Amino acid sequence: MDLTALRKDFPTIRSGKGVYLDSACQSLRPDKVIQAIVRYYEETPSCGGRSVHGMGAKVSITVDETREALADFFNTDDPDCYSFCKNTTEALNTIAFGLPLKKGDVIMTSDSEHNSNHVPWLILTERRGLERKYAKTTDEGEFDLEAFKESMDGTVDVVSVQHASNVTGCVMPVKEITEIAHDYGSTVVIDGAQAAPHMKVDLNDIDPDFYCISVHKMLGPSGMGVMYGRSDCLEKLRPLMYGGGTVGMTAYDSVSLMPHPEKFEAGLQDYAGIAGTKAAIEYLSDAGMENIEKHDRDLMRRISSGTEDIDGLSVLGPANPDRRGSVFSFNIDGMSPHDIAVILDEMDGIMIRSGLHCAHSLFQGKKLTGSARASVYLYNNNEDIDRFCNALRQAAEIFGGKS
Repeated sequence: MDLTALRKDFPTIRSGKGVYLDSACQSLRPDKVIQAIVRYYEETPSCGGRSVHGMGAKVSITVDETREALADFFNTDDPDCYSFCKNTTEALNTIAFGLPLKKGDVIMTSDSEHNSNHVPWLILTERRGLERKYAKTTDEGEFDLEAFKESMDGTVDVVSVQHASNVTGCVMPVKEITEIAHDYGSTVVIDGAQAAPHMKVDLNDIDPDFYCISVHKMLGPSGMGVMYGRSDCLEKLRPLMYGGGTVGMTAYDSVSLMPHPEKFEAGLQDYAGIAGTKAAIEYLSDAGMENIEKHDRDLMRRISSGTEDIDGLSVLGPANPDRRGSVFSFNIDGMSPHDIAVILDEMDGIMIRSGLHCAHSLFQGKKLTGSARASVYLYNNNEDIDRFCNALRQAAEIFGGKS
């Protein structure tokens, strides 16, 4: 399937608003998603799960259908294992602070996690006296599975790792990690923010206890995320927030909580966002996740060949572009990452990210002050990549190598 034919579905691309290479931060949205959001506000701007009138019933049906679409998309049986939240960050915080962890319990993450999968565990270490362990990654960012095996034992209570890095693009062997961790009785949490938009994720096959995604990275609305958990794990997990929608009954001195997923969805939900989530999942399913993964890989190869002769260019992550997922993080001698991003935008409307990419500990470990990052998705084409490479080469020739 030629995914470039889908470019016509994206308003910002149709209007020629430059080359968007910042999808690892947030993706563009196709007409189908935008229309689903607008349709909610125009036709059913009501509350789901509470009001019994016809408009509210339609919203409730959309909520149920969205959970069903998610269960089908990730190859699981129970739609009620999917709870809506704002993003992966909220999902990870809900899990970290909801698990019954106590002083001395051991949490293992990789040494290159996004802050969303680092800071909550760090805060819990300070507040509850948890212990931290770090699984090693190689200089290129690949997960060291043998070192992980050696560091695992029965004292590790939680293993929480990213499925794919937003800096190096490396995909972690999460199925093997999960199998090893489960052999020791550890709870497994996976940050799927960077993986779910770009590859087929089979949660039945991976079998994690929890998996978290940001829908805004997968063509969906901003402020939408999903927390998946195995039913038995969700039953034991405490909510992060309490209030309307989460309770079955309250009295002046008692409260009973609803079962999942409702107990994790306090207050009125983003029903427009849920409708947009369903549309995004359907759009990705129609495009085919295998097609998207291949398309990303082809674009990464084109970036690699188009930039290999640029003086002063250094790449974070594997030298092999097939191992870089959908991100290309780099630096140029004599230029700050921020300057690179600004110059590319001003030169030819090339939109990329610069900075520490919310992975501060990774950059500290590598003794780097940050990087520039170009990230691709299904709506990018060869022309986008060539414009990026040409602009980057020109910027390096004019501004690079200067002290």
